[in-house]
Amino acid sequence: MRRTIALVDDDQNILTSVSIALETEGYRVKTYKDGEEALRGIGQQPVDMAILDIKMPRMDGMELLQNLRQTSQLPIIFLTSKDDEIDELLGFRMGADDYIKKPFSQRLLIERIRALMRRVEATGDTPTGKQEEKLVRGDLVLDPERHLCTWQGKPVQLTVTEFLLLRALAQYPGHVKNRDQLMDAAYGESIYVDDRTIDSHIKRLRKKFREIDGEFGEIETLYGVGYRYRDG
Repeated sequence: MRRTIALVDDDQNILTSVSIALETEGYRVKTYKDGEEALRGIGQQPVDMAILDIKMPRMDGMELLQNLRQTSQLPIIFLTSKDDEIDELLGFRMGADDYIKKPFSQRLLIERIRALMRRVEATGDTPTGKQEEKLVRGDLVLDPERHLCTWQGKPVQLTVTEFLLLRALAQYPGHVKNRDQLMDAAYGESIYVDDRTIDSHIKRLRKKFREIDGEFGEIETLYGVGYRYRDG
């Protein structure tokens, strides 16, 4: 099945060249020149993934992401020409799944898209292709087949990355996962992200659960080591 990708950038050269590269790889591509146009278009014709430039007129990528996250956990990759780590961390904290700095090679972008698509599929499938059963840990229920998460019976909206991180921790309560292991669980062995990226995702995970339960403390930090899901 062909996947559809929304490409949002105010640079026409990027829209044209990246669209051609993605279509050559078998993807359908819908292009938008700013956030407002993209928000309307994606609302009318849903897509499988979005690639967003951060700096755009009318509505920038951060604002567009914020609007999309109100109703959707659509997988999202950020593009940016800013060499600013604060923007990168802010993007992850707002719910982006991946991040690429301009200038970038089209081959790199395609590989990151494939990796994110595999992660989307991994939330519902095991390596054997069989559907994975629900994971229940006390008040937590993870349903990979439907990409659903609940806490105390209430839904928690998670991005693909957040879901995979939480599943990696909750599968083995009490076992410590270092950041490298969590990177592999969420991004795959072929993708490198730094420690702060994992920390940002964990911070966002905790925030989502604490909006439902102010006493949530199941994800524990072992400073200098990693994270674990509380045992019992």
